[in-house]
Amino acid sequence: MQLSTDDFDRIAGAIGEAEQKTSGEIVCALAGRSSDYAYVPPLWAAFFALVTPWPLAEFTDLSAKTIYAAQIGVFMLVALVVWQAPVRLALTPRLVKKRRAQRAAIEQFFMRGVAGTKGRTGVLIFVSFAERYARIVADEGLDGKISDAEWQAALEPLLISLARGRCAEGFELTIQECARLLARVAPPGEEGDELPDKIYVS
Repeated sequence: MQLSTDDFDRIAGAIGEAEQKTSGEIVCALAGRSSDYAYVPPLWAAFFALVTPWPLAEFTDLSAKTIYAAQIGVFMLVALVVWQAPVRLALTPRLVKKRRAQRAAIEQFFMRGVAGTKGRTGVLIFVSFAERYARIVADEGLDGKISDAEWQAALEPLLISLARGRCAEGFELTIQECARLLARVAPPGEEGDELPDKIYVS
């Protein structure tokens, strides 16, 4: 999903405005996808190549050498087809994609310094577009103060907006909801702005 310069500015502005209401830090991250799933094509290719000899041996009089050549051909053809990004993604199990996206969210949480704020009240709003995955990751200073149900409710405007192709608008709305929750448990303090007001795109 492409963001325009105006989208970047809108999201940065929303973060800056939100952080005036709280000492918490809000960081946004958008990934085109959480993994390249490079192992998927050879797995599918190997599966079809292993299956290929059975019908050929059972229903044809082809020689072993010809069947072996057919196996190699099937492996190469399937690997080539599945290597196409949309096919590769479609043939990756949903659970695998979810786990990769979850891992990517945690990696972004630490990579962007959200876990390093003084009050441990940082929040990451993460989207992995290809996996259709979104998550709010909150630091340990917020444990027990804001429920999972509240975070999920704050995420809903982003999920709805993504389904409508309005990525920037969704981030803005969820940033506002996060600020409302953070203001309740982490009111403005003297820490200042510890992290950049921006969305990271990868």
